[in-house]
Amino acid sequence: MNTHRPVRALSRALSRALSNSSSSVQPSSTFPLKNVTKSNFEPALAELRRHVAAADFVAIDLEMTGITSAPWRDSLEFDRADVCYLKVKDSAEKFAVLQFGVCPFRWDSSKQYFIAHPHNFYIFPRQEILATNPAYEFLCQTTSIDFLAKYQFDFNICIHEGISYLSKGQEIEALRHLSLAYEDELLAKWSNLKEPVHMPVVKMADTLFTERMKNIFTEWRDGLLRNSNGELQLQGNSNDSQQQLRIIFFKMRPALSLSGFTSHQLRLIHLVIRRHFQDLAYVQINGEKTCQQRLVVRTDSKDDRELLMKEVKDEHCRQAEVKVQAAVGFRHVIDLLSSEQKLIVGHNCFLDIAHIYSKFVGPLPSTAEEFVSSVNKCFPYVVDTKMLLNANNVLQQRMKKSQTSLSSAFAMLCPQIALGKKSTDLAFQSCVKVEVQVDDLRSSNWNSGAKHEAGYDAFMTGCVFAQTCSHLGIDFQSFLPSEHLAHNEKLQKHINLLYLSWSNRDIIDLTSGKKNAVSLGYTNHKKRYPEILFENIALIWGFPSKLKARDIRECISKVFGPTSVTSIYHLDETAVFVQFNKEKFVSEFLILKETLERSDGPVSVLHPLAGLLEGGNTQAANYETYKDICSSPSSKILFADQADAVGTKWKNKLIESKAAMESLERESFGEKNEVNTAFVFC
Repeated sequence: MNTHRPVRALSRALSRALSNSSSSVQPSSTFPLKNVTKSNFEPALAELRRHVAAADFVAIDLEMTGITSAPWRDSLEFDRADVCYLKVKDSAEKFAVLQFGVCPFRWDSSKQYFIAHPHNFYIFPRQEILATNPAYEFLCQTTSIDFLAKYQFDFNICIHEGISYLSKGQEIEALRHLSLAYEDELLAKWSNLKEPVHMPVVKMADTLFTERMKNIFTEWRDGLLRNSNGELQLQGNSNDSQQQLRIIFFKMRPALSLSGFTSHQLRLIHLVIRRHFQDLAYVQINGEKTCQQRLVVRTDSKDDRELLMKEVKDEHCRQAEVKVQAAVGFRHVIDLLSSEQKLIVGHNCFLDIAHIYSKFVGPLPSTAEEFVSSVNKCFPYVVDTKMLLNANNVLQQRMKKSQTSLSSAFAMLCPQIALGKKSTDLAFQSCVKVEVQVDDLRSSNWNSGAKHEAGYDAFMTGCVFAQTCSHLGIDFQSFLPSEHLAHNEKLQKHINLLYLSWSNRDIIDLTSGKKNAVSLGYTNHKKRYPEILFENIALIWGFPSKLKARDIRECISKVFGPTSVTSIYHLDETAVFVQFNKEKFVSEFLILKETLERSDGPVSVLHPLAGLLEGGNTQAANYETYKDICSSPSSKILFADQADAVGTKWKNKLIESKAAMESLERESFGEKNEVNTAFVFC
C-alpha cells in the first residue's frame, strides 16, 4: 500500500462491494474473485487452507478506514526511523481494516504457469463476546468516506456481513473470563456464600417459601421412585401454581430442573440446598440458545458432589472454548498464514503488517525493534514488491523510477495479465503466466478488476512479484515443487526488508531489526532537504501565525550567524523543524529562549528573537521531545494543540535537564553576552 499517497490509500479504505452479497464469485465478465463474508466464511476457510498449504507464496492487501489521524502524523522527510514507527503504530491503532485480500499462488510445473486463488474477505470489528472488552472504536477520515460514497459503496456489507475477529490477546482474555464465568456468576448472585449457613431468613414470605421448598426437596429425595409421573407441583394457589419442578437426569444423576422462579427465589433455593441437604447440589448450566438452566442434582456422596461440580465446570469451559473459537473469526486466516510459514508478499506493506499485528496478535510494542522481533516469529518470510522494484536498475528504468505504485507496476510489468487476454506480442509472451481459479472454475480471460478492492490488489501484488522474480533471474520453469521460494539465493537477500517510510526511504530488516539497509543496492531518491542530522534539530511551535519560514530563519540567523540554519521544515502551520549546522546551537537556542522569557528588561524586547517569541506562546524543544509527542495516543489536528495536550511530559523533561542547560549557559555566557549585546546596540 502506498502510504505516501494518502488520497489513493484512503480510497482503498472501504473497497467497492458487490451489489449482491450472497454471491461469492463475480460474474464471468468481470475478474473472478472469491468474496467472503460471515455467511460463507467456514467453507471458504477450509478451501483456503488447502490452497495455502499448496502455495509457493501468498500475496496480501489490506483496505483501511484511514491512514493518518492528523496532517503532522503523515510520513515526513524529517522523521527519524523510530518516529516513523510511532506514526505507523498510531495509524494501525486508530483505524480499522474492513477488507483483507489473500491470494495464494501455486506454480503448476506441468502447465508452466501460476495458479492464483484470490479471496476478498469483508471484515468488521464486531463485539461477539460481551463483557470481555469495551466495544471497539476506530477512526474514519472524512475524505475517505466521502470518496467511497461518491462511488456508491455499500457500507452495509461490511457492517452486517463482515467477519468479526479476536486477537490472540483478546482470545486469551475471553477464555479466562468465560472459564471463570460460572463461578463468578454464582459468587456475584449468591453474595451470602460467605455468610453463616444458619443465618435467619427475616421476611415471612421468604420463610414460608424456604420451608415449602425444603419439604418438596425432602419428599423428592426420599421418594424418587414414588414420583414416577416425572413432575412435582408446588403447593399453593397463587403464582406458585405456575412454577414447576421437572424431574430429569443430569450426567447419569436424578435432578430437578427449576423453571419459573425469580432470581430472588432461586437465591433462596440455593440457601435451602446449602443449609439442609448435603447430598443435593445446586448447579447452573448453559441450556439451549445460551439460556441459563438451574438444576438441583442428587449426589451419592461428598466425593460424588465434588465430581459433579468439576464436570459442570469442565463442560462450561468446553462451551466457552467453542464460543471463543467462533468469535476468533477472521483471525483463523492469520493463524493459517503464520502456521504454514509461507512467503508473504505485500506492496509497501509495513503499515499492512502493523495492522495485522495490532488487530490479530496484540497491542503493538512501543519500539520498532520489539515489533520486528515479534513479527518475525509470526511471519518469518515477508517480501515487499516496492522494495524489489527499487532494487533492480533495469526495473527502475522500466518503471520510470518514481512510478512504483501497485497499479503502475502491474500495468507495466504484467500487461498480458492486466488485460486478461492472450496476445502474440513477444513482450507479452515473456511475462510469467497466471491463471485464476475460484471454486472449481479456472480462467485466463477476464476484464480488469476493481483496483481498489483488497482481493484484486492482492492478486496484482502477487503478479508483480512473480514478474519481478523473473527479472531478478529466478527461473520458474525449472522450479521444483519441493523448493521453498523464500530460500532462493537470488531472492533471499531481499526477504524481510520493508520501507519504514517511503518519503525518506528508511528501510528496516524484520530479521535483525537493523535500519537503513542502504548497502543492499537500493537507490536513494533525491531528497528535498540536505542531509538531516537529528541532533541538530530544534522543534518550535506556538509562534505567531504571521511568521513564515523565511521570517523564522532570519530571526535565528541574526543571533547565530547567517549560515547557522541549514533548513526549516513546516510540520503544519503551528510548528517547524529548524536544522542548525552545529549541534551545540540547539541547546544554546533553547537556553537563550528561556533566558529571554525570564527577563523583563529591554534586551528581550529589542532582541532579534523577540518576533519569534511574540505573544508568549512560543515553545521550543529538541528532537527527542518531538518523538515523545508522537508517542502520545492523543489525536489533535494541529501539532501545537497536540504538544499542549501532552505538555506535562515534555515540560518535566525540560525541568530535569535544566541543571545541565544552566551549566552550559554559564560556560557560554561570555560568548553569548557578546553576541546578544552586539545585536542589541546595532
